[in-house]
Amino acid sequence: MNDVPAAIVPINHVEPVPRRIRAMLAGETVFDTTRARYVWELPYFPQYYVPVEDVRADLLLSEGHTQASRRGTAELHGLRVGDEHRPRAARLYAASPVEGLAGTMRFEWDALDAWYEEDEQVFVHPRNPYVRVDALRSTRRLRVELEGTVLAESAAPVMVFETGLPTRYYLNRTEVDFARLVPSETVTACPYKGVTSGYWSMQAGDTLHRDLAWAYDFPTRGLEPIAGLIAFYNEKVDMSLDGQALERPATRSASREE
Repeated sequence: MNDVPAAIVPINHVEPVPRRIRAMLAGETVFDTTRARYVWELPYFPQYYVPVEDVRADLLLSEGHTQASRRGTAELHGLRVGDEHRPRAARLYAASPVEGLAGTMRFEWDALDAWYEEDEQVFVHPRNPYVRVDALRSTRRLRVELEGTVLAESAAPVMVFETGLPTRYYLNRTEVDFARLVPSETVTACPYKGVTSGYWSMQAGDTLHRDLAWAYDFPTRGLEPIAGLIAFYNEKVDMSLDGQALERPATRSASREE
């Protein structure tokens, strides 16, 4: 049995987005809508589908190709803003067997420079309305080790509970042995927390254990309790909580913080 709550939403589930959604390219607003749909192409998180009437038609370039999926046959479009050209940036569903998708466009996230929910920027992918993320202070004692080396100990971690992911433990920097760690140039982003401000690896002899720990110095407003704290991948280190060893969880990816 999985020891974390799962995010269970069927493929092609559609829901209205109650938020204003905008996206920018080269300083221009590509679309601005209060009528977007959430569409779950995968169970983990949705994508935005935008009514074509709310998209800047003058920025679209029909590419003369189609792409078939369970959501119907889509016409591929590029985007052009001045000298900026993004091919295969969007798919137009003129018709769809999925209710609510006819007349909508689905944009590739990385084809646009920035996405906004209301007036707050969103990273990586839309926030899942069925996901809850809580940051709670604790007095449970946490110990972090790797290959017998203690990397951190804390009697006051902040525990982040996120639907579908293992509990993450954020520690004060004074509780982390940075003499054992080396900075990494890795930067990742999370829809719920924002953009990381630092990553650290561990050099053990000739072996570099990459990107074991990260920090958000300026997280999103809802995750302010983790600002400036350090978290370690449960999947890559050995942790004990109140003296009880924690199993290393198996997740879809420990190559980036989620």
